[in-house]
This record gives sequence, structure tokens and C-alpha cells, in this order.
Amino acid sequence: MPEFLFLLPFEAAALIVIGGLACYSLIGLVVTRRWILPRLNVLPDDSDFTGAMVQAVMVFYGLAVALVAVSVWETHAEVSGLVSEEATRIAGVYRDVSGYPEPVRSQLKSELHGYTDYLIDEAWPLRSEGKKAARGVEWMNRFQEKLCGFEPSTEGQKCLHAETLAAYNRLIEARRLRLDAMDTKLPSELWFIVNFGACISLASTYFFKVEDSRLHGILVLLLSIFIGLVISMILAFDQPFLGDLGIGSDPYRVVRDQLMIQ
Repeated sequence: MPEFLFLLPFEAAALIVIGGLACYSLIGLVVTRRWILPRLNVLPDDSDFTGAMVQAVMVFYGLAVALVAVSVWETHAEVSGLVSEEATRIAGVYRDVSGYPEPVRSQLKSELHGYTDYLIDEAWPLRSEGKKAARGVEWMNRFQEKLCGFEPSTEGQKCLHAETLAAYNRLIEARRLRLDAMDTKLPSELWFIVNFGACISLASTYFFKVEDSRLHGILVLLLSIFIGLVISMILAFDQPFLGDLGIGSDPYRVVRDQLMIQ
């Protein structure tokens, strides 16, 4: 699937997909009825066999597309959970460092606040445009340097420091999982099956001997619109961070606006 479709608003991308299939279906129907069907000995009794073949094609294509759609939605939900998990880990570390003595406390909180601002204001807008942001590791390195440089002097500080280090490691794991998931998308082979299967499914409906060409065209057009809607849904959820339905930075905003104002 062309990359630019993922960057368009959902309505525009869906219109292009549906419009493309509709044009294909009507042009193919006109060509078939005018030049191909007259050369074939199609009898009314052949409709039973043709109908059975169309049903078989539609069943197999529908099953394949349904599996793809479910997989895409589950992946989208899973990646959304990874984003929420990283935001939760940030909140946990922020609360832990709030118990540190000054000036380390303010330094650590400032670094976490800056990292959260970076995610919301820079990383997410870039990713929604299909670009990658690379400054997150700098924020994490500065935070780790300050955290590991702290020397606890009491038993309470030692316990707090150990827990903060463990929470920070969990944050790094969540961040790594989220970064790995940012390039999640359907393989091009699956997109080929979805698109080519749609063309075959629509083409199989051309070989009915329907007397009224307008009725034939309306039915094929309705089928192409429905298939286009399903493909548009897969397109909308395929790459979780792109497009109107892409995963937003709301979990980080909640942490910043409700916790980091303290």
C-alpha cells in the first residue's frame, strides 16, 4: 500500500481506496460486458455454477481479510498498551525521585519532565508524519547519569535508591518495547493479497448474464464500496502511529498535566 495514504486524513484515504475500487469495478464490468461476454457462450443455466464460484471466491477472500483485520486491530491495541505502560513507568519513577534530597530531586524531576515534554511536543508530531525522533536517548542518558551518581547516606535512602533504579530499568524496558513497535506494519505480501484478492473478487462478478446493465453495475458498485470500506479500516489501523486514528500522546499528557505540576 502506498505510504502517502497512511499520512492522509482517514476520510481522504478511504475516499481514494473506495474510489479506486469503484472505478476498477465499473470499467472492468463495461469491458467485460462489451468485449468478453459476447465471445463466450454464457447460458442462463450457467448462473448456478458462476454463482457457486463467486461465493467460493468471496468466502475465501472474506476469511483472509477478516484474519488480517483482526490481526491489525489486536496489534494496534497492543501497541496502545505499550504506550500507556511507558507513561505509567514515567509516573512511577517521577514519584520515586520525589523522595530524594535536594538538589538531586529537582534535577531528576526536571530531566523526567523534559523527556515527557520531548515525547509530546517533538517525538509524537514527527512520528505522525512518518519521521523518527532520535533525541530521547539523550534525555535518558542524562537522567541515568544523575541517578547513578547519587550516593545514598542513610538506610532509607538506600532502599529508595534501589527501588528507583528498579523502576528506572522497567521504564527503559517499556521504552524499548514502544520503540520496537513504532515500525509495526503489515508486510507488503499481505497487502498484495488484500488488494489483488479484492480485484479478483470483483472480477468474478462480471460473468453473470444480467439483462439490465444498470442493475449489474449498481450491484458490482455496491460490492466494491463495501470491500473498499473494509480495506480502509485495515489501512487506518495498520501503522499504529500514523494517520487520524494513530495512537496519540494522551497518556503522557495525563502524567505531565496531573503529576508533574507538583
